[in-house]
Amino acid sequence: MSDEALTVAPARPRLPFGLIVAVAIFAALALVPLVSGVWGGGWLTSLAIRAMIFAIVAISLDLLLGHGGLVSFGHSAFVAIGAYATGIMITEGVYEMALILPVAIGAAALFAVASGAIAMRTSGVSFIMITLAFGQMVYFALGSLAQYGADDGLTLWSAPDFLGTGWLASDTGVYITVLGVLVASWALVHAIVGSRFGRVLRAARQNPTRVASMGYSVFRYRLVAYVIAGVIAALAGVLWAVHAEFVSPSLGAWQRSGDLIVMVVLGGMATRNGALIGALFFVLIEEALSSLTHDWRLIFGPMLVLIALFARGGLAGLLDRVQGPR
Repeated sequence: MSDEALTVAPARPRLPFGLIVAVAIFAALALVPLVSGVWGGGWLTSLAIRAMIFAIVAISLDLLLGHGGLVSFGHSAFVAIGAYATGIMITEGVYEMALILPVAIGAAALFAVASGAIAMRTSGVSFIMITLAFGQMVYFALGSLAQYGADDGLTLWSAPDFLGTGWLASDTGVYITVLGVLVASWALVHAIVGSRFGRVLRAARQNPTRVASMGYSVFRYRLVAYVIAGVIAALAGVLWAVHAEFVSPSLGAWQRSGDLIVMVVLGGMATRNGALIGALFFVLIEEALSSLTHDWRLIFGPMLVLIALFARGGLAGLLDRVQGPR
């Protein structure tokens, strides 16, 4: 047998399964406006936008919860800050998104630095309680803004503009923008996780004392992650205000933060697509069950228990096991 016959062609590199799943999800979301033209109409696109916005927030929370081991019960406060910054500026006659975004992001970053500088000096239950306290502080502060609707919320009668294009005045423009931000947030968080910063953050979750002994500032790394996650969540709040044309203090309630934690855990913490899958699944199941009964949580609760018992690693882990060995 000749040497040529013994030559084996090199194996082609295979794309990671998680990347394939993510691309499939984004492709399916991109097709929703086309499908809604045949079935569902505006209801379907509105549901998809809501699911994508929550996915953005869940992805940002997974940076803290999954990779940093920081259980924040006040993460929804950043969503409320971004939404109210948008609502207040539009109410005051500022419609340019190029001006609204820096204000919303800046307000969220300042709040993240101030609250994070205190919360990061604690751990465990103390960290949970401090983030809960800061979140409720934002909730009650927004509810006291009488000139902006107080507890009743604030209705936005005009859509924001983007550089005079009118892009955000159309449903198609809003949908494409939300989808683009979702893809960008997913890519950014996973780029951070794969960097040295992400490796230090994960190491600090497992053994902060050893990381500190190696010369890394655990406090600084965690605080930066907290600020990044807060800014991404605030950006989702801006998108929520643009889409819903209504903001209320309930966006920052601790129950909403609890829902976000459920989304991350349900999908699978610290996985490539866990937060994305968990948020989409949560919103879709909520919509389906609530259309059947007002007490849909009585069904959803046992469902979560079953997933937690039989789907180790969440829904993303279940997908990996179904895909089998590679």
